[in-house]
Amino acid sequence: MSIATRLVLLATLSLTACVTPTAQPPIGQQRPSEPFVIAANPLAAAAGIEVLKRGGSAIDAAVAVQAMLSLVEPQSSGVGGGAFINYYDGATRKISIYDGREMAPAQAGPAMFLGTDGKPLSFTDAVLSGRSTGVPGAVAMLGMAQREHGRLRWSSLFGSAERTAREGFIVSPRLARMIAGSFPQSTATDVVAYFTAADGRRMKAGDTLKNPAYADFLKRLAAQGPRALYRGETGARIVARTRAGALGGSMTMADLAAYRPIKREPLCRPYRIYVVCAPPPPSSGVAILQLLGLLERTDIATRGPDDPRAWFLFAEASRLMYADRDRYVADPRFAGVNVAGLLDPAYLDQRAKLIATQAGPPPVAGSPPNVPAMAADQTREPAGTSHFIIRDADGNVVSMTTTVESIFGSGRMVDGFFLNNQLTDFSFSPTDAAGFPVANAVGPAKRPRSSMIPLILTTKDGQFAGAIGSAGGSAILAYVGKSLVASVDWGLPMQAAIAAPNLVARGKSFGGEVTKFSPAILAELAARGIEIKPGQGEDSGAQGVLIRDGRIDGGFDPRREGVVLTLP
Repeated sequence: MSIATRLVLLATLSLTACVTPTAQPPIGQQRPSEPFVIAANPLAAAAGIEVLKRGGSAIDAAVAVQAMLSLVEPQSSGVGGGAFINYYDGATRKISIYDGREMAPAQAGPAMFLGTDGKPLSFTDAVLSGRSTGVPGAVAMLGMAQREHGRLRWSSLFGSAERTAREGFIVSPRLARMIAGSFPQSTATDVVAYFTAADGRRMKAGDTLKNPAYADFLKRLAAQGPRALYRGETGARIVARTRAGALGGSMTMADLAAYRPIKREPLCRPYRIYVVCAPPPPSSGVAILQLLGLLERTDIATRGPDDPRAWFLFAEASRLMYADRDRYVADPRFAGVNVAGLLDPAYLDQRAKLIATQAGPPPVAGSPPNVPAMAADQTREPAGTSHFIIRDADGNVVSMTTTVESIFGSGRMVDGFFLNNQLTDFSFSPTDAAGFPVANAVGPAKRPRSSMIPLILTTKDGQFAGAIGSAGGSAILAYVGKSLVASVDWGLPMQAAIAAPNLVARGKSFGGEVTKFSPAILAELAARGIEIKPGQGEDSGAQGVLIRDGRIDGGFDPRREGVVLTLP
């Protein structure tokens, strides 16, 4: 039996037997040059390992991982969605960003999510509508990156996913929970049809799910390349599906054909002994760098996970970060985001001084230098998404965050995959009550602001030092920030850092994993004005890795079904 076969069998058995992710071995004993895949689903990780085993590059493996995630974790990401890649070149030490964020159709306008009364649509109505779907970007982005950094033929990268779609896979506990959930998409026609068994009941954990339509699409995608999605029969079906219904969208075949991924330069700033590199806008990479900059101006590093003051500092810095992020970050072609102003050291000094000993009212956005004034934004971002990290034998690294936005995206399906509802990441209202413009308003050919922040960490001389990212909508920033503080500042192993309690502080809301904090910490935080409420943080999806003393310290989020796999 081949290594790849054993890995697939191991992944399948772990799901069938409901083995918890902690049963998978850590990789702290592995040499840094050894290839690895960290992903939120064992079958997806195994698909990536199989490609690496055949001599494929990290980008080759990323194509295989995404193809499998679209099948086995459709609630989070898929070929009908978008993504960002943060890519580290092991030979040149150069970091590149690949922007595969979805794009609004050419006919989209600022009133797209307003009803006939001029008021914003309900979130449920907007998500389930055809208007919520942007032109998918993940496949085009992977095509660009694979042309530049792939070693194997594109056509050879989809075998695992196509075979699994035809033969079927075991519905995992997490997927079963999403199928049985009370999300708006749960009642969508395509969702009900796909997850209804032959006997008329909803599928549950342990059932076998087959998807021949997706297998057929993957066969065409392998043979034709990305144009299989953006042109021809699949493209026509995407357009038709988004235009159906009372709130149909405006996407055309011309919109699909016009989509182009963008290769961007990373935003890099020092943090402790590392340099942290993030995607620029429309990603919220500038926001995570701002959060780290604010925390560096506190004494959080001298504290630890059992210190209430540490969590207070994290919460207050998070609120300041979100206030700026929500106001200023958007598609730079339309909003002119000045990242230098948001990361200006003097400005961060000024903002950090607002962190006191008691939590006050929700902080307002600051006035960074050379940043135009914009209105406050109330965009909602449900907690979908998936993150994975891949390293190949040559030291090339992919840190990729990918999404269909909400659970099962818009709930609309084409050729066996769900379409995104990414355009609901725009502000529904183009102005605030006073008429001031919102940076993240809908616009033709505009990319909505994203909380996806796949990170790469390097040493000061450019050597690869780590990678991290997460699922979780707007809470991604809090999940990644917490995991970095816990691993870098408090010295926890990456697995323990990711498993540490989540705390998401944004505006007047303090959400988190109440049962994971000690009563003493909860009481002290409450005394300082922070009362943590359940309902946010319980379903994060962080994956991370750091190089420590020449060894790899990798971890996956135990709240999902993650796994770390390596080649021997």
